[in-house]
Amino acid sequence: MKTVEMTCIVCPIGCDLKVTLDDEGHFVSVKGNKCPKGEIYARDEVTDPKRVLTSSVKVVGGKMPLVSVKTDKTIPKRLIRDTMSIIKSKKVKAPVKIGDVIVENILNTGSNVVATRTVKSDE
Repeated sequence: MKTVEMTCIVCPIGCDLKVTLDDEGHFVSVKGNKCPKGEIYARDEVTDPKRVLTSSVKVVGGKMPLVSVKTDKTIPKRLIRDTMSIIKSKKVKAPVKIGDVIVENILNTGSNVVATRTVKSDE
């Protein structure tokens, strides 16, 4: 058995977690979490870490050249590089509104890339 110590980042409490893994590195248990989300975070973090990704996308014909975007759900860290390649290749036409879906179901993760601000048209 192996124990991994980490701090939960799901909420502002920042619980100190002790995650127990078996000899093959599989999740066994977690201690120190004050809510069920801590256990989910710990399990994911040791098996397949996930993050919300933030970036920006080029805007054509807008008052600003870029619009900020983020994934609306966490995506596996192992897919961040491929996700960024797709995001960097995108261009959207103004106007763009907060919440507009820029890329639907990116890399079949179930997460959409959405605008996090409004960019008005240049016209």
